[in-house]
Amino acid sequence: MADELFKALGDRTRRIILDELVQKSGQTLFEICSRLSMKHRLAISRQGVSQHLAVLEAAGLVESRREGRYKYHDLNTAPLRHITERWPVPGTSEPKENTPCGST
Repeated sequence: MADELFKALGDRTRRIILDELVQKSGQTLFEICSRLSMKHRLAISRQGVSQHLAVLEAAGLVESRREGRYKYHDLNTAPLRHITERWPVPGTSEPKENTPCGST
């Protein structure tokens, strides 16, 4: 799962899509395309945005749901916690289980 997560976050356009979903969750493909075009001046096809959304869904960062004819996309930040849990910040209240050899 970590590989898909880093792949998803490695692309600027996908990060912009995530930023837009933070601003307004539950957007349709049309809404996302409109925001990318008008707000960010990105010239990308609906199919291109759809492919980016598929990568984000595979990483678990976006969840989609159908309601009638429309498919809505929501941000899911849960996979990002895996990153912070994998590499905790030193000096926090977390137990120091992964201390490098020779360190005290």
